[in-house]
Amino acid sequence: MARLCLVTPRSIDLASFTASLEAAVAAGDVASLIIDLPTASDADRRRAADHLTPIAQAADVAVLVRNDTRAGGRAKADGVHIDTGMADLRAALDTFHPGGIVGVGGLETRHEAMEAGETEVDYVFFGDLDRPEEPEAARRALDLAEWWTPLFEPPVVLLGGSTLLSCDEAAATGAEFVALRDAIWNDPRGPAEAVREASARLAAVEPES
Repeated sequence: MARLCLVTPRSIDLASFTASLEAAVAAGDVASLIIDLPTASDADRRRAADHLTPIAQAADVAVLVRNDTRAGGRAKADGVHIDTGMADLRAALDTFHPGGIVGVGGLETRHEAMEAGETEVDYVFFGDLDRPEEPEAARRALDLAEWWTPLFEPPVVLLGGSTLLSCDEAAATGAEFVALRDAIWNDPRGPAEAVREASARLAAVEPES
């Protein structure tokens, strides 16, 4: 059964987002949180990591900071998510292993995925966090996850779409984790209800053999 990985909105008001995050991580089976604030300054991103990390960790949710090893280390996050190339990935592995988690994204082809998988990376991430979300997961990401899961050991985090319905197809690939962003934070019912529905959908899916 796939578990849920949350990705922060691209920009947040730290004061108001705190309540949203607390509600979300308490509502269902949330395995991890990726802090990704691409428009924030370095100082604001590090301030957010300092503030959000203990909230998520108190709910037994692993926290990963995207492409900022300094913010991750300072906040005592569980690890980092790297999608800026092999050099940065190797540097992160040197910094965070063996005690921390290092995941890799930015993988567009099977060759790139296999090259990353040959390192000691803790997971591979299929999907592009920088692209506007479509209702369903990207076809390329789905195909990569479906190809990867029966063949290789590092688990897959697969980026779903902007709707909760996207959980179904994403989980059916066999991915161990499904990452959601807009589907959670933009749900008119609130993030807690979105997490509850996403968790139920993931629990109901039998991966294709």
